[in-house]
Amino acid sequence: MSTNTSANLISSPIANFQPCHWGDRLKINRNRVTKMTTKTSANLISRPIANFQPCHWGDHFLNITLLDQETILQIKQKVDELKERVGELVGAVTEPQEQVELIDTLERLGVAYHFEKEIDDILETTFKSFVGDCQNADLNHVSLRFRIFRQHGFYVSSDVFNKFKDQNGRFKESLGSDVEGILSLFEASQVRVHDDTILDEALAFTTPLLETMPKDLRSPLGEQVAHALFQPLHKGMPRVEARFYISIYEKNPTHDKLFLQFAKLDFNFLQSLHQKELRDLKGWWKGLHMKASFSRDRVTEIFFGLTGIYFEPKFALARKLAGKTFKSITLADDIYDAYGTYEELKSLTEAFQRPWNKGFAEELPEHLKWGYYIFVETCEEAEEDLAKEGRAFCVDYFEQHVKDMIKAFMQEVEWRHQKFVPTYEEYMKNALVSSPYPVCIIATFLGMGEIASKESFEWASQNPMPDAVKVVSTIMRLMNDMGGFKFEQGRNHVASAIECLMKHNKVSEKEANKMLNKEVENAWKLINQAMLQPYVIPKLLLTRILNLARSAHVIYHDQSDGYTNVNQILKDKVDSILASPISM
Repeated sequence: MSTNTSANLISSPIANFQPCHWGDRLKINRNRVTKMTTKTSANLISRPIANFQPCHWGDHFLNITLLDQETILQIKQKVDELKERVGELVGAVTEPQEQVELIDTLERLGVAYHFEKEIDDILETTFKSFVGDCQNADLNHVSLRFRIFRQHGFYVSSDVFNKFKDQNGRFKESLGSDVEGILSLFEASQVRVHDDTILDEALAFTTPLLETMPKDLRSPLGEQVAHALFQPLHKGMPRVEARFYISIYEKNPTHDKLFLQFAKLDFNFLQSLHQKELRDLKGWWKGLHMKASFSRDRVTEIFFGLTGIYFEPKFALARKLAGKTFKSITLADDIYDAYGTYEELKSLTEAFQRPWNKGFAEELPEHLKWGYYIFVETCEEAEEDLAKEGRAFCVDYFEQHVKDMIKAFMQEVEWRHQKFVPTYEEYMKNALVSSPYPVCIIATFLGMGEIASKESFEWASQNPMPDAVKVVSTIMRLMNDMGGFKFEQGRNHVASAIECLMKHNKVSEKEANKMLNKEVENAWKLINQAMLQPYVIPKLLLTRILNLARSAHVIYHDQSDGYTNVNQILKDKVDSILASPISM
């Protein structure tokens, strides 16, 4: 064989060696080991490789057959036709109680985004008469109106529920036979704030009643009760809740066929758009994953979470930018948590703190450099997209938040390296930054257009953190710690909030979990408070923060880390939102 070089032509005597008899039969699957050694010229490096599950979906969404453009346009035309007909019905309803019931139906079916102005006008008009209208209303309707108004930012006093108490200040026992009323009160209790003592009592009153009901109830009410106990509506991801409610609504003999057809068609239309976006995101990551195969391959789960933050067609660019940044964050998290050595990570941290430049990646070890490179490349792409809108300035805020997050990651590496267990207060001060929801909030704002102004980025970047940012980070961090505790015990890992409480507060694991669940509930009250008028930033942006908390609640529900160790419940949810259309 002849090989051409810059200096000469070299003729090499190539031998006809036999190929390897064993092929790939002895190839080691990195995901099956918890520790890996890498040979270098100087020593053997021991890495804290985690036993991450492989991607459940494989190349399914890369190979999925998408609807052709002509079919999509035909579906869109039909959706618009049905939207117009539904809009006429919305405008024809004038009785306040029926109007609020209609809003609830539209929101549960997942189509309220088509009628935002109409809904706002109805609520503005009926808000003034809320207290008076409640005087003669039953528990179901008082609870429903209360929840709808609170969820739309109107502060209504929880004193309206005093009429359902007896002379001893307890909820009347006779209410227990009103299943729909009890369920509605349970859902209303989820929007409580710290001053709503009566709603704390309402939650304690309704929960045990509902827990004894599902076996004896007719369908679909029994299914609604069971679902609410597992996943309260207010804390659920809107797309997941819509898919569930469409099936419930169809079983209701009094359902409106036009509403049902509209909801189904709109859901399938959105799913087809999301499938294309997911395929593009999967294609982007596929090549990079080969260079960082130790990292969690969770692009599908990331995109599932994004549909919980914003699913509407107008936010396609926002999903694109957030999808790439979220995956970049996961890779960095895995490098610091489950791959890099102490000395390597110090060098990587220093690289992140300098002005970003792709050239710096070449100074880093082979596998670690991709954790740096992917951020730089993603930011360059984001700047290019946002420059068209005159909004390239947004990326600067994202870069600064990433630098802060990386420093927080490194602090955890220091603690792990020293086998140091901080106090709960020390841990949370750092964990709120490493969570990494502050970065995710900035990332979700990037592609949202002019509504995400410089002032909004300044607000989200304050130090100390604004309450809304702090509490959503608290929810994510604590639910993640509770969900991942058992898995993390099997490897060298930084102490979690549970371990910090167990060591310094001298409590059991069970008691620590109870304390953290209380913290999460308090955080939800603060989020609910932040969602009431007057808003500190536009409601459209605050809703992304609320939806991040909802995504965390779904993914880390019931003390499980559904992101790292994808469970069947989450797989089914992903399938229902992104893979399986609704039968028409």
